[in-house]
Amino acid sequence: MKALTEQELHNLAMNIVGKELEAAGFEFMGVNSKLKRNPQFVCLKEKELHFIVVRSFPFPEDPREYDTSLMTKIKDHALKHEARTYFAGVRLSNAEDRKLPVYLNEAYLVEYEGLVEI
Repeated sequence: MKALTEQELHNLAMNIVGKELEAAGFEFMGVNSKLKRNPQFVCLKEKELHFIVVRSFPFPEDPREYDTSLMTKIKDHALKHEARTYFAGVRLSNAEDRKLPVYLNEAYLVEYEGLVEI
């Protein structure tokens, strides 16, 4: 069994959020899946620009708690582009035992409550 790396967990969280954005009618202008590069998604919806920061969290961390200083920087940058800023926190955990890592090709749990506007 191979535990997913931090980058693989990040990509998984981005896929979860990206599917929701697509279903909600967001048009992707830019996607950045590199760790520590923000925002992950730059989207257009109803002629309005949106910056979306995605983070994955291990159990038991709270996926709704974001880095305030980072999000303030992103929001300041977004305002220069007349864009709205959102945070999307996704907690991923092993379905068998939440204390174990998420393994490749094994069941996992997703806790995601949607976009939080900053």
